[in-house]
Formats: sequence, structure tokens, C-alpha cells
Amino acid sequence: MAEIQLQKVNYRYSTTLSSPVPRLFQIRRERNLEDMPEESRKGVIALHDVDLTIPDGQTFVVVGPSGCGKSTLLRVVAGIEKTYTGQVLYNGVDMKEIPPGERYIGMVFQSYALYPNFNNEGNLSFFFKMHEISDEETRKRIEYTSELMGIGFKELLPRKPGKLSGGEKQRVAIARAIVRSPKLFLFDEPLSNLDAKLRVKTRTEIKRLLHKFGITSLYVTHDQVEAVALADQIVVMHAGRIEQVGTYQELTENPASTFVAGFLGLPPMDLYPSGSISGGRLILDEYSYPIPERVFSLVQNGQQVTLGTRREDVKVSAELMPGGVVQFRAEVEAVEPDLVHHIQIVYLRMGKITYSGLSPMDVKLRVGGSVHVAINPERLYFFDTVSGKRL
Repeated sequence: MAEIQLQKVNYRYSTTLSSPVPRLFQIRRERNLEDMPEESRKGVIALHDVDLTIPDGQTFVVVGPSGCGKSTLLRVVAGIEKTYTGQVLYNGVDMKEIPPGERYIGMVFQSYALYPNFNNEGNLSFFFKMHEISDEETRKRIEYTSELMGIGFKELLPRKPGKLSGGEKQRVAIARAIVRSPKLFLFDEPLSNLDAKLRVKTRTEIKRLLHKFGITSLYVTHDQVEAVALADQIVVMHAGRIEQVGTYQELTENPASTFVAGFLGLPPMDLYPSGSISGGRLILDEYSYPIPERVFSLVQNGQQVTLGTRREDVKVSAELMPGGVVQFRAEVEAVEPDLVHHIQIVYLRMGKITYSGLSPMDVKLRVGGSVHVAINPERLYFFDTVSGKRL
């Protein structure tokens, strides 16, 4: 087992920004090059001053948009990318000069990466043959791993990968990582190639195994459901930087920036057009929102502020609601029933402002009709528009 630390890790691809790099760091390519430092014009910044500590035995799941640096972070931790600056430490030991094969890592890839000419037992035993471990020890480790992998796994061992389904291939890939008794698990979107039913089944299998072994794990995914199901902590990345680290509840209830607020959540937070502070209120279009006391001392008149609301905090009714809340009238743009929770999702418009809220299922709403909207002032989120940071 191991505690993993990254300290001021930077990584830059040598490809110039003018060269075609599909989907990599689109935001950085679209920036005005004249505003960028000279050294930044010479390549694509994949990781920028990354500081992260993964405690021994915990699972950290990395999420973020395509091209944000998730897989690069994984490769740097694994030792596959070596031209980074900063430090990668395993239990306090700098791994800069340690090759990947000597780091006791178990890696699981999106593409399975199984040897097609070996049967599945050969895929599991290949590591031991390369390290000249005895056949008896190899057999014991494979049998032990087969028992851990659960019902039906032993039947897969005599077959070759080409005879397996996607879910079965991923089970073998996970077993191949486990059989090595790794100190660290690295997962790079392992469920992306599976259909919805297999994703749920394999995700449950991974969760069971991670809980059983208690091995330090770094798991990269673009699927928030996977992140919530598997993570002890979620790492949100954007443009090569770590925006915030925390549990799903911490990140959704206390987002540190507009990016985290607008990215994480099912659904993400509704972010309104930027408004300005005037007399202790946020003026947005022709509407005025009160500034809670906790935010009042952090803003000044004329400051540009972005307002955010969570759908579950916006109550929609056909009639005026009791006091103690901020109330507006809005136009209904669409209504979507949520039969599982017995509520209606209501998409609303107030002038140029669009957002969503919830209403009881028995409330009769008409598209194009006018409704009352109530929001608790303490559940309003305020962000500095320029920096994107939460106030």
C-alpha cells in the first residue's frame, strides 16, 4: 500500500499550439497567443502546478472535460511520462528515476490491453514469467485472484480474449492488475467501452474489490455516476489544474468556482448572466437579488458577480408562496416529469435569464404560462465574474 503525493507537478507537451492536436486543451488554444508567456507558446500545458495527496488505501476519482489533463496525470503518476517537473512521491520516496515496471502498479485501461495470443490464464501469469517467479507461486496467486473475482471467473481462464464479451475482458484486465498484489491501482476510464447494463455490473465489481483490498487507487472517468459510486474523494480538473478536491456532497454544496459549480452535479448548477452589485443587492437584468450577510462584506458596489442556483432550491408554484424567500414571476418554457421522485422539473425564463426549478407533480403547469418562483436567499451562490471564484 502507498500514500501518493504530487508536489508542484508540471507537464508540457512539446507540440506547438499551432500544430493540430485533436481536442487537446481547446480553451488554451483559443486564447490570444499575445497574452500568453513566451514559454507557454512553445507547447501545450497539460499539467500546471498540480498538488495532490492520495492517502493510503483511499480511492480518488479524477473528473473533468476532455483534454483537461486527467489521463496525463495518470501517466505521470505511473511513470510513463517522465519529462515532468516537480515531485511524485510514493510513501515519501521520489519516483523520478524508478521505471514503471518497478513501482508495483496495477493498471486497467479503457482498451483492456490484453495479449490476444495468450489465453486469459496466460494474461494473468505473464507478469510472473517476466519476473521468473515459480510456477507453483504463480498458480497459487491466480487461484486466489480467481476466487476474489467471483462466480464464473475460473471458466474464463482457458479462453482467449477474442472469445470474451466486453465485460468479461474488463474482468480479466482487472484480475491481471490484482494478481500482481499492487501498491497502487490506476484506472483510465475502464468502463467506457461497455454498455449501460455492463457498466453498472462492472462498476459494482470494482467497488467490491477496492473495498476488499483497500489499495490506494487513482481512477479517471468522465462519468459522474461512476465518480460518486467509487470515490472517497473526487478531484475536479480543468485546463491542467486541479480546481477542487472533496466528497461529492462537499463539491456540490460548496463549489470553489463557477467551473466546479457548472460542471459537477446531476444536474450542474444553473449559472446566470453576470450582474453588478449595487446597494447590497445584485442587479441582474431588471431583477434584484438580496446579498446574504455572509457575502455582503466580500463585495463592493460595481463589482461583477455571477449568480448560481441549484434546481432543488428553486420552488415553483402556481400561487404565491409564504414569506421568508425571494419570489419572482417567471414564464414556463418546458415541463419534464420525474416519476421516480414524484416531482416536475420546470424550465423557466425571466427576460434573458433561464434556469430550472421543481414543482409538485399535482401542480398544473402550462408551457408559456406564468408561475411564482421562490428561492431561499441563503441558498443563492455568488461568484466573482472575473476570477470565477466563489464569494
